[in-house]
Amino acid sequence: MSETTIHPLAVVEPGAQLGEGVTVGPFSYVGADTVIGDRCELVSHVSIRGATTLGADCIVYPQAVLGAPPQNKAHKGGRTTLTIGENCQIREGVTMHCGSDNSRGKTTVGKNGYFMAMSHIGHDCEVGDNVTIANSAALGGHVELGDFVTVGGLAAIHQFARVGHHAFVSGVTGVTGDIIPYALASGARARLHGLNLIGMKRSGLPRAEINAARRAYRLLFEADTPLSENVARLAAEGDHGRAVADILAFLQERGKRHYVAAAKRGTRGDDSGDDGE
Repeated sequence: MSETTIHPLAVVEPGAQLGEGVTVGPFSYVGADTVIGDRCELVSHVSIRGATTLGADCIVYPQAVLGAPPQNKAHKGGRTTLTIGENCQIREGVTMHCGSDNSRGKTTVGKNGYFMAMSHIGHDCEVGDNVTIANSAALGGHVELGDFVTVGGLAAIHQFARVGHHAFVSGVTGVTGDIIPYALASGARARLHGLNLIGMKRSGLPRAEINAARRAYRLLFEADTPLSENVARLAAEGDHGRAVADILAFLQERGKRHYVAAAKRGTRGDDSGDDGE
């Protein structure tokens, strides 16, 4: 068993739970209601506050603040939580806030995440596994990111927006509507620029399913027909494979929270690489 090490210049409040082999570097603060998983490293000047749980094998770099109260004026100060999965890298100046007591009450971040310097995850967000958020990108409250999403530097995602799994959001992009799974999104107000074919291939999708998804993208975003009609028409066709099924499910579950980001005129789902045929 490896020994837990707390630097003499660090503060660990009574009640905090530290696993085996944890390293707490100098000038770090660990609050009384926190749980730190095995083999985590707080490099230095790290602040972990509130009811925060940090999974095993995470590394947190200087000036990161995890578990601060939500930036939500409706929050009344009740106990809410932040849960971060195992094997995450949390770089300099990252902020992740607890949930708010007038809403979901918890912020959840999956495993194997890579959160670059100064990125921010707001209150009540749901962030999937294997997510990458680049420098100074920000998620507003209640944002949902699926697994394997990449968010480029300086991007901003509006509260309550959803980004489907394996989507790629370019840097300096403002996301005000939902981004379907596997999409490429960019622009001052995000529009879709086709499908993330590279990500789809890396995920192991068969060529036939990728081509089916490209066809579905063309059908869904035909300019002359409302999206709702295109969704119903595509759904009525029957089985298209996993990728198309995921896109349809995402669109059918959206409710009335946000509109779906539209495709840029002239894109047909094949702008990001060869067609695999």
